[in-house]
This record gives sequence, structure tokens and C-alpha cells, in this order.
Amino acid sequence: MIEFARNVRLWFAPQEIRREGGTPDYRFSLANERTFLAWLRTALALIGGGFAVDQFLPDLRWAWRVGLALALLAAGVLCSLRAVNHWVRCERAMRRGEDLPVSRFPALLGVAVAVVAVAMVVVVLVGWEG
Repeated sequence: MIEFARNVRLWFAPQEIRREGGTPDYRFSLANERTFLAWLRTALALIGGGFAVDQFLPDLRWAWRVGLALALLAAGVLCSLRAVNHWVRCERAMRRGEDLPVSRFPALLGVAVAVVAVAMVVVVLVGWEG
């Protein structure tokens, strides 16, 4: 928990990372940044999907519509927060010459998106007014 709190502090003060270890090859730092941006694009897509479900499926039962929309929105929020935390953790590991951190988050996000997709398939097959 202390490590997580330290990482959150580094989200808003990335210049502090320079105090750790040596400067990595810039190509690796830039690749880390591109990965961060890819995660943010994924988060934006999930958030957009949540709003689309809520706004463009008015005939869908309220509970289904809100449940699916909130699941997508929550996944987008978690994805955006995880993106910045992963960027910090990777940058620190590269500067220290350590192995890059591993994470279960991609698997959890994939399962969450799959569950929402299966729910959408059920909605399409059963009908919107179910």
C-alpha cells in the first residue's frame, strides 16, 4: 500500500522519477509512453461505449441499459487510472535496471469486456424489451 501511495505521488511529480537509477535508453521511455497512450485510447473507447449504450439504446430495459453502461464506464475509469500507474511503475523499473512489472489487469479488463459483450449478445438475441 505504501508503494502504491508513492506511485500516486509520482503521477503528479514525474520529475521525481529522475532521482532513481540511471536514465534509460530514450527509445524505451518513448515506447512506455506509447503504451500509456494506447491504454488511454482503450479507456476512452470504453467510456464512449458506455455513453453509447446509455444514449442510443433507449428501448432497452432500464436495468440492462444502466448496468451495461456502468460496467463499460467503470472499466474505462479503471483502465485510465491503471495506465498512469503502469507508466510510472515501468519508468521506475527501467531506471533501476529491474524487470518490468507484471500485472493481472489486462486479463481482468479482457474478462470484464467479454462479460459485457456476452450480455450484449443476450440482449440482441432475446430482444431489447425482454
